[in-house]
Amino acid sequence: MSACSCPGNGPGNHLRPVDEAIAELLTRVPALPPVEFVALSQALGRVLAEPLQVPFDVPAWDNSAMDGYALRAADLPAGGGSLPLAGRIAAGDAAQQALPAGHAVRIFTGAPLPPGADSVVAQEQCRVEEGRVWLPPVSGGEHVRRRGEEVPAGAPVLAPGQRLRPQELGLLASFGIARVAVYRRLRVGLLSSGNELREPGQPLQPGQIYNANRYTLAALLEGLGLEVHDYEIMADELAASRDALSLAASEWDLLITSGGVSVGEEDHLKQAIRELGELHLWRLAIQPGKPLAFGEVGGKPWLGLPGNPAAALITALVVARPFLLRAQGCTDVLPQPLRLPAGFAWRKSNGRRQYLRARLEQQGGQLRVCLHPQQGSAMLTSACWADGLALVEIGQTLEEGELVDYLPFSALLH
Repeated sequence: MSACSCPGNGPGNHLRPVDEAIAELLTRVPALPPVEFVALSQALGRVLAEPLQVPFDVPAWDNSAMDGYALRAADLPAGGGSLPLAGRIAAGDAAQQALPAGHAVRIFTGAPLPPGADSVVAQEQCRVEEGRVWLPPVSGGEHVRRRGEEVPAGAPVLAPGQRLRPQELGLLASFGIARVAVYRRLRVGLLSSGNELREPGQPLQPGQIYNANRYTLAALLEGLGLEVHDYEIMADELAASRDALSLAASEWDLLITSGGVSVGEEDHLKQAIRELGELHLWRLAIQPGKPLAFGEVGGKPWLGLPGNPAAALITALVVARPFLLRAQGCTDVLPQPLRLPAGFAWRKSNGRRQYLRARLEQQGGQLRVCLHPQQGSAMLTSACWADGLALVEIGQTLEEGELVDYLPFSALLH
């Protein structure tokens, strides 16, 4: 049991900087999930748990980079000429017979070079007449993929902590690897707090709203590779919050809630956390999303996101995402913003870092970061219009055309 150790409760109502909060969260990442082996077809988005080395030279033999004719460059006169054809080699052929001196052979992309050949001429540069092929002047080694040119045997190619994308799966397949060691998916219990919440499809009574956060956050978490268990809505009561959190902590690796972490009298979640574990922080210098909390319940990490839908989305993307990726074993968890001209002016400095819903538009032949006119913390329509977030630092002002940091959603939603 612990009292709240949060900044923001003392004199001056201090707000913790976003980067400082993220750094602290990363120091509190729990032990990594166990390692399991999965089929390559099931490994997309999983986090590699063991280093991988190339089992053989890639390519495994000298081969042709295009359709054409293979020859020994020294057999061709300096000004080009014709050589008799000595056969045909397609991809999949063994090419065990040496190329006869003074001959060329028809060859196709990916086919192994016959012993003695050292060059390939593209077919469109050649002319075949009565069993002979005319070839232009050629330098030794043209259009040949050398053995081990891409990666030599034994070289490291993939490191632990890397999320596997389609290109990594293709690379592993090219090595003949059918199963790969990955960390087990992090299992997350997702809870929504609020008496006002109802599920889509249910009728609304006065004062009630539909539970948007459940669907936004569940989809976001699944996109980050987590296994999500979605609980029923928690009532705004201390006993109900305590019971729901205790149950979720007994069943899952990590808990995430939305709502119930502000300063209102009906926000009982913080007190439930204090009674069950420890509350570390909950007020950040971020807009939207100031009421964000982190703690432990029964030894399991807990993240408390704001209740307003846009604030919940943005704090999940900016603050929770690095922690969740690192907890799954990822090494690269902090996205790098782009620096682009602002298509807007920002003349009022703010005491919190602004994460503004924005998208890229062409203005006067230049790509600029443009803002949605509505930036309220409850407004998801602006997030749907946007394709990223513009960052305006604490105390910063901007004139149109000045450079601004921009985080595309494509770098945040996976």
